[in-house]
Amino acid sequence: MTLKPQRHVLVVFPHPDDEAFSSAGVIRLYRNMGVPVTYACLTLGEMGRNLGNPPFATRESLPEIRRKELQEACKVMGIEDLRMMGFRDKTIEFEDDEKMVKLVQDLISELNPSLIITFLPNYSVHPDHEATGRAVVEAVRRMPKDERPTVYGVGFANNTIAEKGEPDVIIDITTVKEDKLKALLAHNSQTTWMVEENQKRIDEGQPMSDSWFHYEKFYTISFVD
Repeated sequence: MTLKPQRHVLVVFPHPDDEAFSSAGVIRLYRNMGVPVTYACLTLGEMGRNLGNPPFATRESLPEIRRKELQEACKVMGIEDLRMMGFRDKTIEFEDDEKMVKLVQDLISELNPSLIITFLPNYSVHPDHEATGRAVVEAVRRMPKDERPTVYGVGFANNTIAEKGEPDVIIDITTVKEDKLKALLAHNSQTTWMVEENQKRIDEGQPMSDSWFHYEKFYTISFVD
């Protein structure tokens, strides 16, 4: 599937590296097309389980490390408009729902995006992921039908395909796979070991592909009025 032209793309995720795993290739492709991309990252992921491999961060130093990693990943993806929204990691699920919806409404009002990329509610595992996706979907649902942007949801829970079917948006990112790899590696404190483990399995001929770097998949979220 080829990318549809867009006026402006808004990406909304709760943690640094969510974007790299899910949509760095699509973001880079849009930037190569000259499409503006704004990334609203809700937290600094300061409660992340990993402190580097081998460890080089502490609980005290991790927030600033992840801030710099996020900025570097955005450079790789070509994102010039990064919004760090200042919420505390692992607390998005406890924020007032209306507050989160208002945050998204304000971004939409300012940017007038034609496409929003976020998590697919009920199929994104982490409570912060779920709360983020819900806020985006509700903000768009409240808009007049003819003004709503398209919303792509990232779903990866084990039951996603069984209940939702295959994603309807599958984008070939092969031409920018090196950029995606660089974006992932920019989040060094969290991702290096995962990338290395994946490559080791591929090199050993194990039944695991490098499909991360060939396709990115999304569900187009529909709205029932």
